[in-house]
Amino acid sequence: MGKIIAIANQKGGVGKTTTSVNLAASLGVLEKKVLLIDADPQANATSGLGVDVESVEKGTYQLLEHTMGPEEVVVKTNSPNVDLIPAHIDLVAIEIELVDKDRREYMLKQALSDLASQYDYVLIDCAPSLGLLTLNALTAADSVMIPIQCEYFALEGLGKLLNTVKSVQKIHNNNLDIEGMLLTMYDSRLRLSNQVVEEVRKHFAEMVFDTIIQRNVKLSEAPSYGESIIKYDASSKGAANYLNLANEILNKNKEKV
Repeated sequence: MGKIIAIANQKGGVGKTTTSVNLAASLGVLEKKVLLIDADPQANATSGLGVDVESVEKGTYQLLEHTMGPEEVVVKTNSPNVDLIPAHIDLVAIEIELVDKDRREYMLKQALSDLASQYDYVLIDCAPSLGLLTLNALTAADSVMIPIQCEYFALEGLGKLLNTVKSVQKIHNNNLDIEGMLLTMYDSRLRLSNQVVEEVRKHFAEMVFDTIIQRNVKLSEAPSYGESIIKYDASSKGAANYLNLANEILNKNKEKV
Protein backbone atom coordinates (compact mmCIF):
# COMPACT_ATOMS: atom_id res chain seq x y z
CA MET A 1 0.00 0.00 0.00
CA GLY A 2 1.42 3.38 -0.99
CA LYS A 3 2.02 5.93 1.74
CA ILE A 4 -0.14 9.06 1.38
CA ILE A 5 1.56 12.28 2.51
CA ALA A 6 -0.34 15.59 2.58
CA ILE A 7 1.89 18.66 2.25
CA ALA A 8 0.04 21.35 4.17
CA ASN A 9 0.31 24.76 5.77
CA GLN A 10 -2.45 27.36 5.64
CA LYS A 11 0.15 30.10 5.17
CA GLY A 12 0.87 30.86 1.51
CA GLY A 13 4.38 31.14 0.10
CA VAL A 14 6.07 28.65 2.41
CA GLY A 15 7.18 26.27 -0.35
CA LYS A 16 4.35 23.70 -0.36
CA THR A 17 4.10 23.38 -4.13
CA THR A 18 7.87 23.61 -4.64
CA THR A 19 8.22 20.76 -2.14
CA SER A 20 5.38 18.69 -3.62
CA VAL A 21 6.74 18.87 -7.17
CA ASN A 22 10.42 18.41 -6.33
CA LEU A 23 9.95 15.73 -3.70
CA ALA A 24 7.78 13.79 -6.16
CA ALA A 25 10.47 14.13 -8.85
CA SER A 26 13.24 13.13 -6.40
CA LEU A 27 11.39 10.03 -5.20
CA GLY A 28 10.77 9.25 -8.88
CA VAL A 29 14.46 9.30 -9.79
CA LEU A 30 15.11 7.13 -6.74
CA GLU A 31 12.88 4.62 -8.54
CA LYS A 32 9.78 4.97 -6.43
CA LYS A 33 6.42 5.12 -8.17
CA VAL A 34 4.81 8.41 -7.20
CA LEU A 35 1.40 10.01 -7.66
CA LEU A 36 1.11 13.76 -7.06
CA ILE A 37 -2.39 15.11 -6.42
CA ASP A 38 -2.85 18.83 -7.01
CA ALA A 39 -5.47 19.86 -4.44
CA ASP A 40 -4.90 23.59 -4.81
CA PRO A 41 -7.16 25.65 -7.15
CA GLN A 42 -4.10 27.72 -8.12
CA ALA A 43 -2.92 24.56 -9.90
CA ASN A 44 0.77 25.44 -9.58
CA ALA A 45 1.83 21.83 -9.08
CA THR A 46 0.06 20.98 -12.34
CA SER A 47 1.89 23.65 -14.36
CA GLY A 48 5.12 22.96 -12.42
CA LEU A 49 5.15 19.45 -13.90
CA GLY A 50 4.66 20.71 -17.43
CA VAL A 51 0.89 20.21 -17.77
CA ASP A 52 -0.99 23.10 -19.40
CA VAL A 53 -3.60 24.12 -16.80
CA GLU A 54 -5.93 25.58 -19.44
CA SER A 55 -6.16 22.21 -21.16
CA VAL A 56 -7.11 20.34 -17.97
CA GLU A 57 -10.62 18.94 -18.36
CA LYS A 58 -10.53 16.29 -15.67
CA GLY A 59 -8.65 16.07 -12.43
CA THR A 60 -9.00 16.58 -8.68
CA TYR A 61 -12.39 18.28 -9.08
CA GLN A 62 -13.99 15.25 -10.79
CA LEU A 63 -12.24 12.92 -8.34
CA LEU A 64 -13.75 14.72 -5.32
CA GLU A 65 -17.16 14.94 -6.97
CA HIS A 66 -16.92 11.19 -7.68
CA THR A 67 -18.01 11.85 -11.28
CA MET A 68 -14.87 10.10 -12.54
CA GLY A 69 -12.75 7.29 -11.19
CA PRO A 70 -9.09 7.81 -10.27
CA GLU A 71 -7.84 5.89 -13.32
CA GLU A 72 -9.69 8.37 -15.58
CA VAL A 73 -8.05 11.48 -14.12
CA VAL A 74 -4.40 10.38 -13.75
CA VAL A 75 -1.98 11.82 -16.33
CA LYS A 76 1.67 11.02 -17.06
CA THR A 77 4.25 13.76 -16.47
CA ASN A 78 7.67 14.55 -17.90
CA SER A 79 9.26 13.33 -14.62
CA PRO A 80 10.29 9.66 -14.49
CA ASN A 81 7.93 7.49 -12.39
CA VAL A 82 5.69 10.46 -11.51
CA ASP A 83 1.97 10.55 -12.34
CA LEU A 84 -0.29 13.51 -11.63
CA ILE A 85 -3.92 14.21 -10.87
CA PRO A 86 -4.11 17.80 -12.14
CA ALA A 87 -6.09 20.77 -10.85
CA HIS A 88 -7.90 23.62 -12.53
CA ILE A 89 -9.30 26.91 -11.23
CA ASP A 90 -12.79 25.29 -11.09
CA LEU A 91 -11.56 23.44 -7.99
CA VAL A 92 -12.44 26.66 -6.13
CA ALA A 93 -16.12 25.65 -6.35
CA ILE A 94 -15.65 22.26 -4.75
CA GLU A 95 -15.85 23.51 -1.16
CA ILE A 96 -19.32 24.97 -1.78
CA GLU A 97 -20.49 21.94 -3.71
CA LEU A 98 -19.41 19.46 -1.05
CA VAL A 99 -20.92 21.36 1.87
CA ASP A 100 -24.28 19.53 1.78
CA LYS A 101 -22.83 16.12 0.97
CA ASP A 102 -22.81 13.31 3.44
CA ARG A 103 -19.34 12.41 4.79
CA ARG A 104 -17.93 15.31 2.81
CA GLU A 105 -14.54 15.09 4.56
CA TYR A 106 -14.07 11.55 3.22
CA MET A 107 -14.50 12.18 -0.52
CA LEU A 108 -10.77 12.01 -1.31
CA LYS A 109 -10.17 9.06 1.01
CA GLN A 110 -12.90 7.06 -0.78
CA ALA A 111 -11.61 8.01 -4.21
CA LEU A 112 -8.06 6.91 -3.33
CA SER A 113 -8.95 3.64 -1.62
CA ASP A 114 -7.94 1.44 -4.57
CA LEU A 115 -5.48 3.77 -6.26
CA ALA A 116 -2.93 4.19 -3.44
CA SER A 117 -1.84 0.56 -3.67
CA GLN A 118 -0.52 1.18 -7.21
CA TYR A 119 2.11 3.65 -5.96
CA ASP A 120 4.92 3.74 -3.42
CA TYR A 121 4.05 7.31 -2.44
CA VAL A 122 1.04 9.56 -3.00
CA LEU A 123 1.75 13.25 -2.31
CA ILE A 124 -1.07 15.78 -1.95
CA ASP A 125 -0.26 19.44 -2.58
CA CYS A 126 -2.77 21.26 -0.35
CA ALA A 127 -4.30 24.71 -0.80
CA PRO A 128 -3.10 27.51 1.53
CA SER A 129 -6.17 27.29 3.76
CA LEU A 130 -7.72 24.99 6.33
CA GLY A 131 -10.92 24.55 4.31
CA LEU A 132 -12.70 21.44 3.11
CA LEU A 133 -10.06 20.65 0.47
CA THR A 134 -7.27 20.50 3.04
CA LEU A 135 -9.53 18.61 5.44
CA ASN A 136 -10.13 16.00 2.71
CA ALA A 137 -6.38 15.69 2.18
CA LEU A 138 -5.67 15.25 5.90
CA THR A 139 -8.48 12.70 6.24
CA ALA A 140 -7.10 10.69 3.31
CA ALA A 141 -3.43 10.92 4.33
CA ASP A 142 -1.25 8.64 6.43
CA SER A 143 0.87 11.62 7.43
CA VAL A 144 1.31 15.35 6.97
CA MET A 145 4.47 17.24 6.06
CA ILE A 146 4.57 20.89 7.13
CA PRO A 147 6.87 23.27 5.24
CA ILE A 148 7.99 26.25 7.37
CA GLN A 149 9.83 29.14 5.77
CA CYS A 150 12.87 30.53 7.61
CA GLU A 151 11.38 34.00 7.88
CA TYR A 152 9.98 36.33 10.51
CA PHE A 153 6.43 35.01 10.88
CA ALA A 154 7.44 31.37 10.47
CA LEU A 155 5.73 30.04 13.58
CA GLU A 156 2.65 32.20 13.22
CA GLY A 157 -0.38 30.08 12.44
CA LEU A 158 1.50 26.85 13.14
CA GLY A 159 -0.48 26.31 16.35
CA LYS A 160 -3.71 26.59 14.36
CA LEU A 161 -2.50 24.01 11.85
CA LEU A 162 -1.41 21.62 14.61
CA ASN A 163 -4.81 22.01 16.29
CA THR A 164 -6.48 21.16 12.96
CA VAL A 165 -4.25 18.08 12.68
CA LYS A 166 -5.24 17.09 16.25
CA SER A 167 -8.96 17.44 15.56
CA VAL A 168 -8.63 15.46 12.30
CA GLN A 169 -6.83 12.75 14.30
CA LYS A 170 -9.63 12.76 16.85
CA ILE A 171 -12.63 12.87 14.52
CA HIS A 172 -11.76 11.74 10.99
CA ASN A 173 -8.43 9.94 10.85
CA ASN A 174 -6.95 8.35 14.01
CA ASN A 175 -3.92 7.19 12.07
CA LEU A 176 -2.80 10.61 10.81
CA ASP A 177 0.83 11.10 11.73
CA ILE A 178 3.16 14.08 11.37
CA GLU A 179 5.75 13.07 8.77
CA GLY A 180 7.86 16.04 9.75
CA MET A 181 8.40 19.78 9.57
CA LEU A 182 10.51 20.98 6.68
CA LEU A 183 12.49 24.21 6.93
CA THR A 184 12.43 26.02 3.58
CA MET A 185 13.85 29.21 2.00
CA TYR A 186 16.87 29.11 4.27
CA ASP A 187 19.60 31.70 3.72
CA SER A 188 22.68 30.96 5.80
CA ARG A 189 23.83 34.61 5.53
CA LEU A 190 20.79 35.87 7.42
CA ARG A 191 20.80 35.86 11.20
CA LEU A 192 17.01 35.60 11.11
CA SER A 193 17.13 32.35 9.08
CA ASN A 194 19.46 30.82 11.66
CA GLN A 195 17.27 32.01 14.53
CA VAL A 196 14.18 30.42 12.97
CA VAL A 197 16.02 27.10 12.51
CA GLU A 198 17.12 27.22 16.13
CA GLU A 199 13.62 28.13 17.36
CA VAL A 200 11.83 25.42 15.34
CA ARG A 201 14.33 22.74 16.35
CA LYS A 202 14.07 23.80 20.01
CA HIS A 203 10.25 23.59 20.00
CA PHE A 204 9.74 20.56 17.78
CA ALA A 205 13.01 18.59 18.07
CA GLU A 206 12.52 15.15 16.51
CA MET A 207 9.64 16.34 14.34
CA VAL A 208 11.95 18.50 12.19
CA PHE A 209 13.65 17.03 9.12
CA ASP A 210 17.46 17.16 9.12
CA THR A 211 17.32 18.36 5.52
CA ILE A 212 16.88 22.13 5.10
CA ILE A 213 15.80 23.58 1.75
CA GLN A 214 18.03 26.54 0.94
CA ARG A 215 17.08 29.59 -1.08
CA ASN A 216 18.11 28.81 -4.63
CA VAL A 217 17.55 30.78 -7.85
CA LYS A 218 17.24 27.60 -9.92
CA LEU A 219 14.41 26.40 -7.67
CA SER A 220 12.47 29.59 -8.47
CA GLU A 221 13.20 29.34 -12.21
CA ALA A 222 12.27 25.68 -12.76
CA PRO A 223 8.44 26.05 -12.56
CA SER A 224 8.39 28.65 -15.35
CA TYR A 225 9.81 25.94 -17.64
CA GLY A 226 7.26 23.39 -16.40
CA GLU A 227 10.03 21.27 -14.95
CA SER A 228 11.07 19.94 -11.57
CA ILE A 229 14.46 21.03 -10.24
CA ILE A 230 15.78 17.53 -10.99
CA LYS A 231 14.97 17.95 -14.69
CA TYR A 232 15.84 21.65 -14.85
CA ASP A 233 19.23 21.53 -13.14
CA ALA A 234 20.17 18.29 -11.43
CA SER A 235 23.49 19.75 -10.25
CA SER A 236 21.91 22.68 -8.38
CA LYS A 237 21.80 23.11 -4.63
CA GLY A 238 17.99 22.85 -4.79
CA ALA A 239 18.17 19.44 -6.49
CA ALA A 240 20.65 18.18 -3.87
CA ASN A 241 18.39 19.41 -1.05
CA TYR A 242 15.30 17.64 -2.40
CA LEU A 243 17.17 14.41 -3.13
CA ASN A 244 18.42 14.49 0.47
CA LEU A 245 14.85 15.00 1.67
CA ALA A 246 13.62 12.08 -0.45
CA ASN A 247 16.34 9.84 0.99
CA GLU A 248 15.50 10.99 4.51
CA ILE A 249 11.85 10.07 3.95
CA LEU A 250 12.76 6.68 2.51
CA ASN A 251 15.03 5.97 5.47
CA LYS A 252 12.43 7.23 7.93
CA ASN A 253 9.92 4.86 6.37
CA LYS A 254 12.41 2.03 6.75
CA GLU A 255 13.11 1.77 3.06
CA LYS A 256 16.58 1.62 1.65
CA VAL A 257 17.36 3.14 -1.71
